[in-house]
Amino acid sequence: MVFTWHFVHGGNGYPVPMGYAPVIFPFALLDEGHSGVALFMTLSGYLFAKLLDGKSVNYAIFLWNRMLRLLPLLTVALLIYGIRAVHGGMSLSTLSASIVEGTVLPTLPNGAWSLTVEFHYYAILPLFLWMIRKSRWLPLSIVAAAIMLRISIYHYQGNIQYLAYWTIIGRVDQFALGMLAFHFRTAFCRQHMLVATILLLFSTFYWYLDLRGGSFGGPEWLWIFLPTIEGLAYAIGISWYDASFSHSTSGFSRFAGRIGEYSYSIYLLHVFFVFNAANFVNTRIMDLSNFYVACLWSAACFLVMMPIGYVSFRFIEAPFLGLRRAYVISVSRDQEASAQVGQQQGTAVDALGCTSKS
Repeated sequence: MVFTWHFVHGGNGYPVPMGYAPVIFPFALLDEGHSGVALFMTLSGYLFAKLLDGKSVNYAIFLWNRMLRLLPLLTVALLIYGIRAVHGGMSLSTLSASIVEGTVLPTLPNGAWSLTVEFHYYAILPLFLWMIRKSRWLPLSIVAAAIMLRISIYHYQGNIQYLAYWTIIGRVDQFALGMLAFHFRTAFCRQHMLVATILLLFSTFYWYLDLRGGSFGGPEWLWIFLPTIEGLAYAIGISWYDASFSHSTSGFSRFAGRIGEYSYSIYLLHVFFVFNAANFVNTRIMDLSNFYVACLWSAACFLVMMPIGYVSFRFIEAPFLGLRRAYVISVSRDQEASAQVGQQQGTAVDALGCTSKS
């Protein structure tokens, strides 16, 4: 989604103007492909809820592992960016100041701003885990508080889009809803028609928004609720997918898994290639002003990123993964008691996570 959005629209509506809205409504999620960041945030919340469910965690080692996972490639990406920036005339002092600022504020280049937001989530993750241990519903208070905060900021400042899109003030909804989705995943297990309807309504909503000028051209007040709408739709889709299906480890599933394995590299490095790729195809091969043609070419160029992603993962990311340490201390008593009660009541959870009475 993010790659296609950058390929199709570039930085200023090239080769397809920003104001374009696709006639085929599901394509609105590619035309507004920045929504892929919301999917990433929601998925991150879901996965950490799944990994840490009912477990006691050594928080310092957890943070160490996350830094080993994210910082090596981030360092390389920032180094490449810095060399290009200095070559283009930026002073070393300005470059250094911007990178230092980016460790606190979401201003890092090449999509790395989202990693700053991710680390803000890690900072409050213990609060989320404590809330879920108290009540699975309690993280909804975070969502409610975030909405109220955005309403207040909009009321006093007249704008909220920047904070809702670029900072934890908007993204915290998506982390929270992702974590909630894991704990309520059985509610959507094999509910294919229900989830299809929800996702259909979500894509239709985005299509209508696209027609009205898009996320960045529509009404400012919508950003009060847009992070929540995105997080809710993606959380339902993720929990349904995770609880309803079991996939093989060969064929297309293996290929898709490789894309996932290299996705961090593709995400951070694609900005060095994607705009030039669109310009090359548009000027040397064929006109890309047609949105659907541009989408097809973006898919082809995305596949070209696969070897780059492999090299990056193999030689930059993977060497540091072996340095990670176990951060799970033990399974909590609450989880053990819950499992015992489930066995006594004859409640069985199958391989897909669907609950049934034995």
